[in-house]
Amino acid sequence: MDYTVARFIEGGIIMAKEVILQGFEWYLPNDGSHWQLLASKAEEFSKLGFTGIWLPPAYKGAAGKDDVGYGVYDLFDLGEFDQKGTIPTKYGSKDEYFAAIHSLKEAGLAVYADIVFNHMLGADEVEKFPAVQYNQDNRKEEESQEEEIEAWTKFTFPGRKGTYDDYVWTWQNFSGVDYDERTKSHALFNIGDKGWNEEVDGEKGNFDYLMGCDLDMNNADTINQLEKWGSWFYEQTGVDGFRLDAVKHIEFSYYVDWLMNRNKQADRELFVVGEYWSEETAKLEEYLKSSGNMVNLFDVPLHFQFYNAANSNGEFDMSTLFDNTFVFNQPDFAVTFVDNHDTQIGQSLESWVDGWFKLHAYASILLRQEGTPVVFWGDLYGIPSKDVAPVGQPLHDLLAVRQQLLDGKEIDSMDDPNVIGWACISEESQEDGGFVVLMTNATGGEKEMTLHPRYGNKTFVDILHNNEAKITLDETGKAIFPVNDGQVSVYVQESFAEKLGNTSAE
Repeated sequence: MDYTVARFIEGGIIMAKEVILQGFEWYLPNDGSHWQLLASKAEEFSKLGFTGIWLPPAYKGAAGKDDVGYGVYDLFDLGEFDQKGTIPTKYGSKDEYFAAIHSLKEAGLAVYADIVFNHMLGADEVEKFPAVQYNQDNRKEEESQEEEIEAWTKFTFPGRKGTYDDYVWTWQNFSGVDYDERTKSHALFNIGDKGWNEEVDGEKGNFDYLMGCDLDMNNADTINQLEKWGSWFYEQTGVDGFRLDAVKHIEFSYYVDWLMNRNKQADRELFVVGEYWSEETAKLEEYLKSSGNMVNLFDVPLHFQFYNAANSNGEFDMSTLFDNTFVFNQPDFAVTFVDNHDTQIGQSLESWVDGWFKLHAYASILLRQEGTPVVFWGDLYGIPSKDVAPVGQPLHDLLAVRQQLLDGKEIDSMDDPNVIGWACISEESQEDGGFVVLMTNATGGEKEMTLHPRYGNKTFVDILHNNEAKITLDETGKAIFPVNDGQVSVYVQESFAEKLGNTSAE
């Protein structure tokens, strides 16, 4: 079936319920075609109901065309120079990247760029410098006296030959490395007597260091280079915001000035979301304060609620699904998601939400007022290399319900450990409005739900077809709605389902 999401024009701007597509997964083909694919699908994304798209890192990585983008080598090479054995990146050339941004914007989508400022890899030359070895599991514990090591820390970018920027990165720009070329030893080394930045996550004693050459955010030249690149990148691309990688490892207050400068450059407030990978909502809230409330954050605690519910064999208390989540505590700053490129099968943070629970999770982020939801490419289009099928038409239907019916008041019914639900009472102008969500991860059941008298005698059906019952509300807008074992049902007016061509007869 094909349907176009209803949008409203206000001051020349397309207005719709915000929902972001993560426009990639880890195992995409390394054939340099992805920017072209995104450009070709721009209208499709818009029709599905997406209002924005998060693009993968666009700069040249240490692994060349095999680099997903998080092994940053040269920020100024967007697929333009012969470096690391290739001119294009895994996703394509600089011109194709710009063309994709243009096509996506033309289709009404905001474009968000992935920014990686924590580390660099693939240096061009080795350097000798003093360093102190630290315990990998307790970064406050020194394991050696200061000694000279040799490491790959000099970035000269010979393929770019000074185009756009002629700065040479050296060991003085970094605070840590994890390999001594002279002794061929893998260990954690703090460079010189710099120490670690204290305004970072406290895991492992201090989680300043993550990988590669760790950027020294106390070095003025490092800060100046990142600012110079940010100004250049925004001028080149005109993106609408940023996804910030690994913020728990970077000085918590660092991005304030950088983002203020980008907002000033854009003459508007850009959308920003940070990846702070922690199940502890308190840590996310602390980062929010430290960043001056400038950075939205992915709701990692909610992701793990989904993961635990999907793997509890029905023992998870569904009434606690949103407890202690970022979206519950800070709904205006929460970016909700089900899975991403790090949690997918085979990745370092693998915590894949099993397929049987995918629709439960997507209903929980797409069909609620709170938070800004992100849909993962691997759920929308599948992950062929891992034999993971797309969620399919039901996910499309949830997107349509969000865009066309999610307004008005929300009524929760979260009082049962097995069966939970909520209702949305759409604005009165929405003739086919209103919906009810019921879900369980164990035995099925039913709930009495009341919407509004204007829905009296209206018939509701499950748009997901997990339950074929037709529910007619009484004069007060009340009815008993069922849900089957381990399933989720989204009841909408029968007339709305018919508009979408989504009926049981079909």
